[in-house]
Amino acid sequence: MLPVIALVGRPNVGKSTLFNRLTKTRDALVADQPGLTRDRQYGMGKMGDRPYVVVDTGGLSGEEGGVDQLMEKQVLAAIEEADHILFLLDARVGCTPADQVIASQLRRTGKPVHIVVNKSESLDGDIAGADFFSLGMGEPLPISAAHGRGVRSLINALLDELPEGLDDVAKEDKGIQIAVVGRPNVGKSTLVNRMLGEERVVAFDQPGTTRDSVFITYSHNEKPYTLIDTAGVRRRARVSEVIEKFSVIKTLQAIAQSNVVMLVLDAQQGITEQDATLAGHILESGRALVVVINKWDGLQSEQRDQVKDDIERKLPFLDFAVKRFISALHGSGVGKLYEAIDKAYANATRKLATPELTRILEWTVQEHQPPMVQGRRIKLRYAHQGGQNPPIIVIHGNQTDSVPMTYKRYLINRFREVLKLSGTPIRLEFKSGENPFKDKKSKPAQRQGQKRQRPKAAPRRR
Repeated sequence: MLPVIALVGRPNVGKSTLFNRLTKTRDALVADQPGLTRDRQYGMGKMGDRPYVVVDTGGLSGEEGGVDQLMEKQVLAAIEEADHILFLLDARVGCTPADQVIASQLRRTGKPVHIVVNKSESLDGDIAGADFFSLGMGEPLPISAAHGRGVRSLINALLDELPEGLDDVAKEDKGIQIAVVGRPNVGKSTLVNRMLGEERVVAFDQPGTTRDSVFITYSHNEKPYTLIDTAGVRRRARVSEVIEKFSVIKTLQAIAQSNVVMLVLDAQQGITEQDATLAGHILESGRALVVVINKWDGLQSEQRDQVKDDIERKLPFLDFAVKRFISALHGSGVGKLYEAIDKAYANATRKLATPELTRILEWTVQEHQPPMVQGRRIKLRYAHQGGQNPPIIVIHGNQTDSVPMTYKRYLINRFREVLKLSGTPIRLEFKSGENPFKDKKSKPAQRQGQKRQRPKAAPRRR
């Protein structure tokens, strides 16, 4: 499973800055103002070939009541989910009474904690960490989240402490691995039971009844599959408001371990902001996707048209996905999901020939040429495959750094249309060739000089 790292500390110690550094994004809002982060923020990161999940939290101030009390519940939930905790401190401020209180709380959790002294870019490492030895939680590690100093060595040291196999994605040959993800109470467990033909996971009409992912290997038409249900078995009485009912952590881990993702939507509740957020995580992962619209039975014709319009309007970035309308409770349409899953996986792992990709690129450029940049036309010369699941197409040419996003979308749509790559996103990578005249600017002058040195031709005889 992917390791989960929680960032904890007082307000304005740089947790969101470190989150953006670890995930290589700008998802967390950053400003020189305490208390900017209140809810938990989740992101995926990768150091070398080792992925991990990062959770950004609001600052712990120690004050009771109001918003601060709600923020503390969010932080406690993040600590409960985490495998490792990074306790961030401010090197410029030094160790405060609030830091002592937080350290006492973290010790009681029993989770591994690393003391991280941020904003130490202008200080000597030993001096920056000296004040924090009084916390009694090990050697402080000085970093600068804003400049990246010490961050790589910090994460490498943390990942090296993981038990063997914790961060490995399941790689055994268990057929196509299918992650079933969606909001609480959209019918994920009911769908899993219907696909298996037996009651393998507990299904309640209660959102958030389960937390852990369940891996179920089985055969369908003599073909192996593994279902990853992101709602693991958990007794109803154990669900509390402190524990987030929509477990982003388990969902991200399931997506990372899958070959194909089934995003389950509730046709009767419509498309929500939570659905869009989850769809964004799936798109970012690059996994093949089947969108399953559940609870389709019982809807009137006008309601069905409204749901289809909402999907196109609120989830336009999933236009590549295969969509299936089903009723998991009654079984209608469930049998056709395997055909969509197999097709999406086959397209995501398909080998694409270089001559074919180059021909498609040439046809596409002839139909609509790239724009001019500083009076020069962008040249796209040839293409080849650079990876699978998702398919990565590498395009070589000149001035490829200047290709606008609109033209990239045009290229992706043309490749998908011609290659019939439904069910999987397509990634483009551009590489520019070296300018052959880059180091030859002085050649004309040299040739002119050579001309002047040539002996004059003998005069013609009359």
